Amino acid sequence: MAVPGAPRAARAAAGRGPCGLRGGRGGLAVRRAAPGAGKRCTGRGVKAGAHQHAAGIHLMAGRVPPGADRAAVKAEMETVFLENLRHAAGVLAQENLVGLLEPINTRITDPQYFLDTPQQAAAILQKVGRPNLQLQMDVFHWQIMDGNLTGNIRKFLPIVGHVQVAQVPDRGEPGSSGELDFSYLFQLLEDEGYQGFVGCEYRPQGDTVEGLSWLRSYWDRRGHPRSGQ
Repeated sequence: MAVPGAPRAARAAAGRGPCGLRGGRGGLAVRRAAPGAGKRCTGRGVKAGAHQHAAGIHLMAGRVPPGADRAAVKAEMETVFLENLRHAAGVLAQENLVGLLEPINTRITDPQYFLDTPQQAAAILQKVGRPNLQLQMDVFHWQIMDGNLTGNIRKFLPIVGHVQVAQVPDRGEPGSSGELDFSYLFQLLEDEGYQGFVGCEYRPQGDTVEGLSWLRSYWDRRGHPRSGQ
């Protein structure tokens, strides 16, 4: 599990062991190999999220087993995923939390990850049919897997509960050089009516303050006063 927006200590607690990326697991929601582990991880994530007053929790799908044929195991893994998501939705609802499904690209970041496109995630959300499960859009992964960001944002934004940004291909801040025009993308999100948070999941080229120069420029273009003015 991952708790967007939580302090570092809480993120570490939620991501420790088999529930998170550490140890090369990347989640357990699609696996039968560890009975009950996915549900225990959900409980831990929900507890951490409620304690930190988080709005949503990233429900990590997990990885296709090494050496397995993705196409051959996809149906069974999806069945397990759906079962665990229905359980997670019920647990999350008790704390008024949203569960987020994030497609992670399999071309660069994690070749074994089960959930890798917004189309796949949207289809799974439709099958689960729980209003407190939504899509987490990371434009870094979406661009690498499919491109067509304008079309995909317009198509899937109604089911998006959280947005994350990073430049492609080096995962720098929005102001760094790369494939994406963030002035256009931020305007598109505004034009399409997105009202949620935008998470900065990137590696700044310099220090943290220097890496936020893109945000100052963004506010300046919109005539918003800086802090202290």
